Amino acid sequence: MIKRTRKRQHALAEINIINLVDVILVLLIIFMLTAPYLQGGIEIDLPKTRSSGRDTREGMIVSVTTGPAVYIEEDGPLSLEQLGPEIARRYDQEPGAPVYLRADQGVPYGYVVAVIALIKEAGFVNLGLVTEPLSETFMKRRS
Repeated sequence: MIKRTRKRQHALAEINIINLVDVILVLLIIFMLTAPYLQGGIEIDLPKTRSSGRDTREGMIVSVTTGPAVYIEEDGPLSLEQLGPEIARRYDQEPGAPVYLRADQGVPYGYVVAVIALIKEAGFVNLGLVTEPLSETFMKRRS
């Protein structure tokens, strides 16, 4: 008589995480490469100053490009004639909200002053001008 012995096969109780780590690393690399392209917005060459920047996430952003064209947030370009009624409409929705003005340094000063006047006429009193901090190399050259 032949005796058969059966061995019990147990399920593998360990989780193989090597494949999971590989997938996560690939996703991390993909997100790191695509994140700079997801930051849309309007290209503006901001003036550089020594002052520190403010957090512009909590207010409305008005951008003036070299066209010259005006953008509220990232909506389509507006002329000065269109800006007045649009900014007044937005004031009715958010009275007292801060407004941050981003103006390209190539825009004529008179145009920027006209935009500021329209913002003030709409009722906004909390207006900030957005600039970029000076770079270290620029600071060293001036010293």
